[in-house]
Order: sequence, then C-alpha cells, then structure tokens
Amino acid sequence: MSESQSRYSIVERLTQMKLNIISEKLELDEDLKTKQQKVAQSKKDFSDWEKDIQQDIERTKRLKQREMEKSEIESQNANQIKSAKEKSFDEKIKAIDKALERIEEISKTSPTIQ
Repeated sequence: MSESQSRYSIVERLTQMKLNIISEKLELDEDLKTKQQKVAQSKKDFSDWEKDIQQDIERTKRLKQREMEKSEIESQNANQIKSAKEKSFDEKIKAIDKALERIEEISKTSPTIQ
C-alpha cells in the first residue's frame, strides 16, 4: 500500500506541477494580451490627441483670422473717418479764408478813421 500511496503522491505532485505550468502559461497569454491592449490604447490616445491638437490649431487660426479681419475693418473705418474730418477741416479753412478775404475787401473800400 505504501508503494501505491507513493505512486499516488508522485502522480498528484506531477499533476499539480502540470496545472501550475498551465496556469503560468495562461498568465503569459493574459500578460501579452494586456500589453497589446495597452499599445492599442496608447495608439488611440495619441490619435485622439493629434485630432484635438489639430482642432485647437484650426480654432486658433479662425480666431486669428477674425482678429485680422476686425483690425482691417477698424483701419478702413479710421481711414474713412480721417477723410471725412479732413474734408470738414478743409471746408472750415475755406470758410475762414473767405471771411478774411471779405474783411480785406471791406478794409480796402472803407475809409480809415484816424
């Protein structure tokens, strides 16, 4: 009986060793699968990041274009205002010149009192 128990314990130990090896082998597969999933997730994260950056660049570009357009409009408006004010000042200068001419004419024709 001792011999059969000895064989039984040897079979039991070998079977346990086999189960342990199979278990470790499965862990290798799971480990590899986890690492492959991590690679796939990293690639997806990178791709998402690139898309986000591209969207940020496009958004910033549109904002800068709007700022530029606004500045151009403000510059055109300032130029129009400048032209209108220059015209107004020129008209005022002409009116003053006419008034001075009239005063000069009146001075020439009227007698000077001393």
